[in-house]
Order: sequence, then C-alpha cells, then structure tokens
Amino acid sequence: MTASSVSRVMAIGSQTWELTRRSVVSEKRQFLSVLPGLIFPLLLAAVYTKQFGRVLDMPGFPEVDSFLDFILPACIVQAVTFGATAAGSELALDIENGFLERLLVSPVARAPILFGRLAGAAVVASVKATVILAVFLIFGVEVAGGPAAMFVLVVVAALLVLFIGAMAQVMAFRTGSQEAVGATFPLIFVSIFMSSAFFPTNLMSGWFKVVAENNPLSWVINPVRRLVINEWSSADALQALGLPTALAMMTISAAVIALNRRLAIL
Repeated sequence: MTASSVSRVMAIGSQTWELTRRSVVSEKRQFLSVLPGLIFPLLLAAVYTKQFGRVLDMPGFPEVDSFLDFILPACIVQAVTFGATAAGSELALDIENGFLERLLVSPVARAPILFGRLAGAAVVASVKATVILAVFLIFGVEVAGGPAAMFVLVVVAALLVLFIGAMAQVMAFRTGSQEAVGATFPLIFVSIFMSSAFFPTNLMSGWFKVVAENNPLSWVINPVRRLVINEWSSADALQALGLPTALAMMTISAAVIALNRRLAIL
C-alpha cells in the first residue's frame, strides 16, 4: 500500500470517527427521545412477567426459572428498534436542510457520510443493550452462556441497528423526507410481535405460527435465547451473529448504491 493510500484510509477513518461522534452527541442531546427505548421494554417485561408467569408450566415451554429469562433477548431487540432508524432520519434531515450538499462539496469522503451515522447508531444500540442486560441481571436473570453470550447479545443488537439503519438510509436517499423514513418504524416494531420474541412458536397455531416461524427476527432471537437459557453453543452464536451480519451487509450495500445514484443526479 502506497503512502497516499495509507493517508486516504486514515483520512476516511478520521472523518468517519467525527461523524460517528456527531451522531452520538446528537442522541445524547436528545436524551428524552432515547429514554422511551429503555423504559418501555422494561415496563413491558415487568407486566409480562407478572401476567404470563403461568405459561412456564405449559408443556413444551422452555425450562426457565423466570419469564424474564425468556424475554431478555426480545426486550433488547425491542429497545434498540427505538431509534434504529435514526441513521436514516438524520440523513433525511441533512438532505432537507442542505447539510448533505455542504458535506459533498467539502473534502469529506463519501463513505463516512453513511458509515459515521451507522456507527453512531450502533454505539447507542450497544449502550441500550448493555443497560437492559444490566437491569435484567439485577432482577435475578442468569445468562447460562456466560459473558460470551452477553457479548453476543450486545453485538447482535448493534448488527440489527446497522441493518435497520442502512435500510432507513436507502429510504432517506430515495425520498429525502424524515416523515417517510419515520413511517418505517411501525412496521419494524410490529414485526417483533409477529415473531417468537414473546412466545415460543412451537406453542403457536394457525397463520400466526407460520408468520412467526418465517420471520427473520425469530431466526435471530431463537439462538440468542438458547444462549441465555442454555449453555454456550458456538453454533447458536454463529447463527445469531451470521444472519444480522448478512442482512446488514445487504442493506449497507443498498445504501451505498442509493448514495451513488443521488450523487449522479446532483
């Protein structure tokens, strides 16, 4: 690698870091908008644990000491979906107020425009996942997979936000509207309840079971849940990490294509 190539890579890294920091600082300044993503899943967990405690005795239900053990992965996924589209909504805002155009005429490389916001969203998601995990541990949840399983939980949360955030960025480039990007959140939120997040699919029936079994979120949540309630399994860890990684790569690639198309018409 030549000196100029090294210099360019370092410049891109520095620019990505600055835009990541900008994204995180923006979230910090709007803490009240971040707070519901922490409070709502915890309140829901408290209500579900109280109301659905009897389902632990149902034949076929996973053997857990508390319903909290079962819904820990679901609550983390639910927490990070709040604000998961921030990378796209912030981009749409930059398009609306002309900040994106100012970035494009500056010496900033094109990649950091995308990756900085995505990285910022992933950092916030990791913090949320860590907080939710800490609260569950305080209330007696024991992660059977140990620290490695806890690490997988946090990484999966970050990867899911990369997937959703990049998808939101595609919407931002195509529409240039915060409202259009924000409209995707209800679909994402509802998809959690249409999965195995709060109830095992083997005890479901009818069309709901078919939808839940074929929901990609179920394919992520199920192996993560096994890491929580069973012993560590490399196969479960690979499945839990592999799917969101593949999805994130697909949507990030789509976001890069959308950026290039927008640049072509500017």
